[in-house]
Amino acid sequence: MPRHAQFRPCIDLHEGRVKQIVGGTLDSETESLKTNFVSDRPASWFAARYAEDGLRGGHVIQLGPGNTTAAREALAAYPGGLQLGGGITADNAAEWLGAGASHVIATSFLFDKEGRFQPDHLNRLLAETGRERLVIDLSCRRRDGGWIVAMNRWQTLTDLAVTPETLDALAESCDEFLIHAADVEGKCQGIDGDLVRMLGSWGGIPMTYAGGASSFADLELVDRLGGGKVDLTIGSALDLFGGDGVKYEDCVVWNRGVP
Repeated sequence: MPRHAQFRPCIDLHEGRVKQIVGGTLDSETESLKTNFVSDRPASWFAARYAEDGLRGGHVIQLGPGNTTAAREALAAYPGGLQLGGGITADNAAEWLGAGASHVIATSFLFDKEGRFQPDHLNRLLAETGRERLVIDLSCRRRDGGWIVAMNRWQTLTDLAVTPETLDALAESCDEFLIHAADVEGKCQGIDGDLVRMLGSWGGIPMTYAGGASSFADLELVDRLGGGKVDLTIGSALDLFGGDGVKYEDCVVWNRGVP
């Protein structure tokens, strides 16, 4: 049977709490942060729920400092069931894998402070994780008709474009790609269909797209545009995070029917 898009769950942590944030405003140096949702439940509650519902391949993202304890509690609640990103380096990757992460997710460590891609950094990370436990985060912003990888909580543009050529070059070094469309992240105004279509047309290894999903129809749209090769994370629109556009249970049911 042909593959179909899966719903991938998430736990976004900011200052130790589960939040949904408008991605383009995520800059701790300013007062422009826009938050859609702050949970009164701990990260471990969400992780246990995902485990109970058999949802795999989701990610825990540490958005800045102060999230270590919450992240560790989430991984302990669902050992081997969640990926961990945010502040990953060659020095701490093995520690997070040992704490229960199925994979670690890397972005900023792969670049220098000016945003120039550093292949030696990637090689150092691979020495700690192996290809099979590394996810490369190519979260990006639209620029000049294409997409440029953004690091440092999506505030710094790098010298790496998200193109089939880039995907080809990096696919041998990771198990999956994670791609947030930072310009639409958290806005619940629709996905970046052009990006999903491009990713699906490449389709070399598993990929998860996040950003802009506003209704259950967006899961069906990602499935169609991505040719079943691109999975979808839904955040602010999900009722689990205070949204009214997508029912979490509908996503669970969808996944149970995905081959």
